This record gives sequence, structure tokens and C-alpha cells, in this order.
Amino acid sequence: MLETIQTLYEQQTQMHRQGTHAVENRIVSLNQSHIRPIPRGKAKAKTEFGAKVAVSVVGGYTFTDHISYDNFNEGTLLADAINQYKARFGMLPSRILADTIYRNQKNRTLCKDLNIHLSGLPLGRRNAAKYGQQMKEFLTDCGARNEIEGKIGTAKTRYGMDRIRAKLPETGMSVITLAVMAMNLNKLAKAFLRRFLWLLNLECVFALNVAY
Repeated sequence: MLETIQTLYEQQTQMHRQGTHAVENRIVSLNQSHIRPIPRGKAKAKTEFGAKVAVSVVGGYTFTDHISYDNFNEGTLLADAINQYKARFGMLPSRILADTIYRNQKNRTLCKDLNIHLSGLPLGRRNAAKYGQQMKEFLTDCGARNEIEGKIGTAKTRYGMDRIRAKLPETGMSVITLAVMAMNLNKLAKAFLRRFLWLLNLECVFALNVAY
């Protein structure tokens, strides 16, 4: 804590002398000195604090692909996400439903070379004959992609990812990972329950058929 306070004092002194409000690795919390302000540009909050997490959803289950307390451009992480998918499932994905920031020229070329469908309208001049079908597919992908936004919202509201109180960066990452794990276990438990009830229903029907 004393070391953090000393660093904070030096940063505040530097900003005061230079007449600026920005400094590298600025400390904004004494208890969580690793937290950095991350500009987001949202109407509700232009700046957010906490870890930035890149996640993917496969078959309704959530995976953490990248966690960092510093800001990063998620558009540069698509290749790593593809490699992690292959490591988990032993094959490449056939489709990727990604946000706009992922759909840069480099990622489009990568997905084309790997024969992976990357959501989004093609760049360049639009073909009038194909535009209607392309727009229909794009809107379908946008609707399917809403699942990942819902997962992030659920992780924040029900599993505590909106307010992480861990004081160490490693502990904070563990809390994030455990929150995602708990969310996946909850989904898995519901799947087992549905399966059990379905089998129970089959047994009841079979018993009725035998009785008659």
C-alpha cells in the first residue's frame, strides 16, 4: 500500500507540473492498483474500470479467450481465438459471428484462407443481385450473435463480474474464470435435468402402455 501511495503521489505531481490529466499506468484505486481506466465511448459510461475480457460462445457455453487489465484492440485477437478453438475441439470453426471491430481486412483474408464464414457484409462495391441475400444472412448472424451479449450481461448481473473486489490481478482473473465456469456448470446442470425429466417421461409412457 505504501509503495502504491508513493507511485500515486509521483503521478499526481507529474500531472500537476505538466498541466495534464493523463499519465502512463495511472493508478485509480489504492486497493486495486492494477486497475486502469479504459475509454469505451458508451453513452452510459465513457470510461470503464476493470479487466477487459474477450470471450467466445460455442454451443451455449462460454470460454474466456483473453483477459487483460490494460486496453487492447480485440480485432487483433481473432487468429488467437481460432487457434484456441482448434485446441479445444480439435477442428476449425465453420462460422464466426463477430463484432464489427473483428471484421478488418486481415481477419477477412484469414477466414477466407481457412474456409471459415466470417459474419458481415463484403467490402467494396455491392452486387445488386446478391445484396438482398447477403443482407438477409447478415441480419440472421446478428440475431444469433445476440447470445454472446446476453452471456456477458448474465455474467455481470448474476455471477458478480460487474464488481470484482479481488485486490491482486491474478486473483481477479481467477474470479472472472470461476464466474464463467459457474455459468457453464449451471447450463450443464439444466441440460442434465432436462435429459433426466425426458427419460422419466419415457418411463411413465412405457409403463402406461404396458398397463393398457
